Amino acid sequence: MKIAIGSDHAGFRLKEELRQYLESAGHAVTDLGTVSEESVDYPDYGHAVGRAVASGQADRGVAVCGTGIGIAIAANKVPGIRAGTPGDLFATRLMREHNDANVIAFGARLTAAPLAIAMLNLFLATEFAGGRHARRVGKLDNVQSSKNGV
Repeated sequence: MKIAIGSDHAGFRLKEELRQYLESAGHAVTDLGTVSEESVDYPDYGHAVGRAVASGQADRGVAVCGTGIGIAIAANKVPGIRAGTPGDLFATRLMREHNDANVIAFGARLTAAPLAIAMLNLFLATEFAGGRHARRVGKLDNVQSSKNGV
């Protein structure tokens, strides 16, 4: 699978662990930065991951900042992106099955690497359930493309 990954300075160390794990598992990983713990702005990296997934350059995205929240918001500004910040394996599975999430965001200050790797594996392995959920995901995409919202 083609994976785009990016982080701000707070997420740099966890991003590096996740990148190395993904590469060792045989995934084609595009690292969109950052390259150190020097302070940078998370929206730049959330947007980059979102654009890579939305354009088809990547099948899925991984974004990391201190809490996962800011970088997920940034990724969600890109049309076609559905980024989530799950706190556990159950939420990870449902964000794929029910919401067809295509970007997972992690909080490096909140999620230890072993749990992040387990969540990442589940995120990549879980398929969208479709059915009644497809209608709801369609509404999400319509809101994104509408100038007037709902």
